Formats: sequence, C-alpha cells, structure tokens
Amino acid sequence: MSTFDERDKAFENKFAHDEELQFKAQARRNKLLGLWAAEKLGKSGEDADAYAKEVVMSDFDEPGDDDVLRKVLADFDAAGLGIAREDLRYEMDQLMVQAKRQIMEEIG
Repeated sequence: MSTFDERDKAFENKFAHDEELQFKAQARRNKLLGLWAAEKLGKSGEDADAYAKEVVMSDFDEPGDDDVLRKVLADFDAAGLGIAREDLRYEMDQLMVQAKRQIMEEIG
C-alpha cells in the first residue's frame, strides 16, 4: 500500500469516527433535552425517560434539528407553557456542549 493510500484510509477512518461521535453527541443532547423538557412538563421517573426517548426518536423525522424543536415546542404549547424558539434553541446548544463533554469523558 502506498503512502497516499495509507493517508487516504486514515482520513476515511477519522471521518467515520468523527461522524459517529457527532451522531452520539446529537442523540445524547436530545436525551438531555427530553429530560429537561420532561421536568418542565411535570414528568418524572419512567414518564420522563419515555418522553426523553420520544424526543430522541423525533430527530429521525428529517435532517437537522427542526423536527426536535417542533416536537418540544408543540408539547410545551399543548401544556400551556410558553417558550420562545430562540430560548429552546439556546438550551439545545448548551446541552450539546454538555453532551460532547460527557462523551469525551466516556471515551477517555
């Protein structure tokens, strides 16, 4: 195998690893968001865990975060809890930082 081929393979492996970490971070962020929202919605225990799973699953509806935002905003609206889209987005951004930190701690 030539040096070029080895570098190409290493780049592909790094790309795949980075994509996997990003996917895990988004899923972790969505779970944390679900738990945060569940608390605001008055859910606890198994109900909170089930709601967090719903939030995680909502991310598979379409690419990007809009599906998650829509779900949580709709649930807040249905419960009579007002939250601005920008405030929810800010919370998601903060939870992404936390999710990445948790994952990096886990992989050492």
